[in-house]
Amino acid sequence: MSAPGTLQRWVLAARVRTLPAATVPVVVGASLARPRPYNVLNTFLCLVIALALQIGTNYANDYSDGVRGTDEERVGPFRLTASRLVPALAVKRAAFVFFAFAAVAGLVLSLRTTWLFIPLGISAVAAGWFYTGGPRPYGYMGLGELFVMAYFGFVATVGSAFAQHRVIPHGAWWWGLATGSMACALLEANNLRDVAGDRAAGKNTLAARLGRRRGAWLFALWVMGTVLGAALGGESLIGAVALVMYIPALQLAFSTKNGRELLPMLKQSAYAQWTVGAATALVMYVTR
Repeated sequence: MSAPGTLQRWVLAARVRTLPAATVPVVVGASLARPRPYNVLNTFLCLVIALALQIGTNYANDYSDGVRGTDEERVGPFRLTASRLVPALAVKRAAFVFFAFAAVAGLVLSLRTTWLFIPLGISAVAAGWFYTGGPRPYGYMGLGELFVMAYFGFVATVGSAFAQHRVIPHGAWWWGLATGSMACALLEANNLRDVAGDRAAGKNTLAARLGRRRGAWLFALWVMGTVLGAALGGESLIGAVALVMYIPALQLAFSTKNGRELLPMLKQSAYAQWTVGAATALVMYVTR
């Protein structure tokens, strides 16, 4: 198989299938503004921040895992650093370029809303880097889901909701649970696939600690968190949609397949997350 072209390498390493984790909480959070009108500029800024943080984190993860040698036996998506087709320093710089984009957009958003977004933004950049970077990356200690829930659930959703009209709408925290659970499910789909390789490399993700079988139940827990969050947020119909959309990924999670055979699970989870996010926005637009 020939190596991907220069632009394609960077696009692949940005890991487009993980981007629902960034966009869906913003879409859901903004939708909570209904029946009041959307603040289009603030929503756009929230999207820029979330996407830049996600892509920056993906490049940072690529760099840090690559220089550690964790990705030598990777069965998942293409990795720039491990492929040695791009200098490791260039990947590191790309991560910080996207973190800088997020910082600029975050500063503008804070000037339009509240200064509290500044420390939140700084902590989000730090969380993105130290997921696999630094001397004691928390992603190697099984704490990835905790930070994903915090930043791609509560912070992104409640923050985007607050950015609309400087008020936290009713049910926003429950929707943070729903979107955070979907982001964790996306992470779990990735980590379940890599259990064997991560264990061999000393990357003790929560899935690696639990093992392939029990890790499937962890994935199911995140799906149920999505259903529960949507129901308690006032939209049981969305919870039902989520349950149906995650059935293919759940079937794969509880199958006997391992490693590369689990690759479709990430795509299925991303598609489910996109669909639930779009359905939530549509339902709130029509009914509120």
